[in-house]
Order: sequence, then structure tokens, then C-alpha cells
Amino acid sequence: MADRWCLGIDTSNYTTSVAGCRADGLHHARRRPLEVSAGQRGLRQSDALFLHVRALPALVEALCAQFDGPPACVAVSATPRDAADSYMPCFLAGVSAARSAAAALGVPCHELSHQRGHVLAALLGCGRLDLLGRPHAAFHVSGGTTELLRVEADPHGDGAITLLGGSADLNAGQLVDRCGLQVGLDFPCGPALEALAEQ
Repeated sequence: MADRWCLGIDTSNYTTSVAGCRADGLHHARRRPLEVSAGQRGLRQSDALFLHVRALPALVEALCAQFDGPPACVAVSATPRDAADSYMPCFLAGVSAARSAAAALGVPCHELSHQRGHVLAALLGCGRLDLLGRPHAAFHVSGGTTELLRVEADPHGDGAITLLGGSADLNAGQLVDRCGLQVGLDFPCGPALEALAEQ
């Protein structure tokens, strides 16, 4: 059973991402930033949705080639946040692909929020999965989010994520982009600003 793996899909505002992970820790990922025309400050949701739909097949094919056999389950970011009114059309591309793949394979499809994915990835990345099952605080800082959260996830990553506070106006990612645009970088500006900082 060590070769069984899970396919993960995320279609956020500016990156199409797929990943595969086995229980023994082997993992692979593929991602493609969405194309934003020079001088533009973002994408309409309809354009983002189209770009995700166009990018997903090749990314999933490349990822699946890294594993023996089909995935045992599929997970997908279905909403931006763990909130009843949380919705962005760009996530429909990932949900459509994930549910279709899971149905064709006869495997479970797990829908979660982009926010929960960030929290769980941070815990995994810093070696703190021991915090699952214990209430703790987390910062969720991404393109359009600057939030302080109370996480009460169980050992499987399920459970309440409660907003404790956040930016009332400009989010951290928006600040990065506005600064980058002022110095002539293309949107989204994070990677180019990071490269400049390393110089």
C-alpha cells in the first residue's frame, strides 16, 4: 500500500497547481503561473478560470507520470476560506477536474479550502504536524489575505479554523504588488521582487 498516493489540485487566483503525495512522504508537484499581460494589475475571474482549465490537463498528466498507478483519492481547494460565503469562480476549474477524475476512478474526492491548504502545508513544511489535534494560532498571508487564525484541526487536518483578525484594508500581497508595479515589474510582482531582494 506504500505506493498509493493522493492527487491534490488548487486553482487559486494566479497559479494552477497540482501535487501528489504518498503516505511514505514521496511527493511531486507541478505548477503554472497564470499569464497576466504586461501593464495589467490582475485578471478577471472569467480569464483566470479559462487559463486554469487550459493548464490543468498537461499538469495532471505530467504529475501522474511520476507515480505508479492511479491516485487512491483526490483533494481539491474548493473555496478560498473556511466560511459559508467564501466563493471565487477560479476554484471551479479545480473542483470540476477533481470531481470528474475521482468519479472516473471510483475514488473519494475531498474538498477543502485554499486557506486550510496553506495552514496544513505550513505545518508540514516546518515539521510541526504535531500541532494537529491541539489548538494553535496561524498566520495566513498570501496574495489577497492577511489573517490571524485559530486552528482547531484534528490529527487528520479537519476541524474549525476561526478568523481572529486581519487586515481591514490592504493585504500583504497587494502591498507587494503595488510596490512592484511602482518600480516597473510585471504583475504579480512577488517572484520578481524576491529575486531583486536576493541581489
